[in-house]
Amino acid sequence: MAEEVAPAPAAAPAKAPKKKAAAKPKKAGPSVSDLIVKAVSASKERSGVSLAALKKSLAASGYDVEKNNSRVKVAVKSLVTKGALVQVKGTGASGSFKLNKQQAEAKKKPATKTAAILYSASKLKFFIQGYLHEFYVSITAKIYPHLVTHATHLR
Repeated sequence: MAEEVAPAPAAAPAKAPKKKAAAKPKKAGPSVSDLIVKAVSASKERSGVSLAALKKSLAASGYDVEKNNSRVKVAVKSLVTKGALVQVKGTGASGSFKLNKQQAEAKKKPATKTAAILYSASKLKFFIQGYLHEFYVSITAKIYPHLVTHATHLR
């Protein structure tokens, strides 16, 4: 009686490590938020721009609105929460939107005062006196150490 021994199953071949997908390069051009702000600012409507009109103007400028519909909605919501746009009608991403004039005016004002102007004359004088006092004591200590040890009021 010869028993046949079944051959051992072949070891599974070692799997090659998966390669990470290459990062997609960012597309050149303005962001959706920038396009939306430009479209709203170009509008002449007093009551603001509706979402539908906004999508039409984005499509006219060459943006694929059907493919990126959710991006447009998210961008509009984020611009409203940041304060760049004001929602005149509706809730969420629907309704009409205007530019926030208060935020636009705040961005236009440049900072005219520098840090040096903000210092008052007495604070600047005090700073200079303190620096010179420390500098003078360190020089005096190197040249005349016997004088500095007796002059405790200079420390």
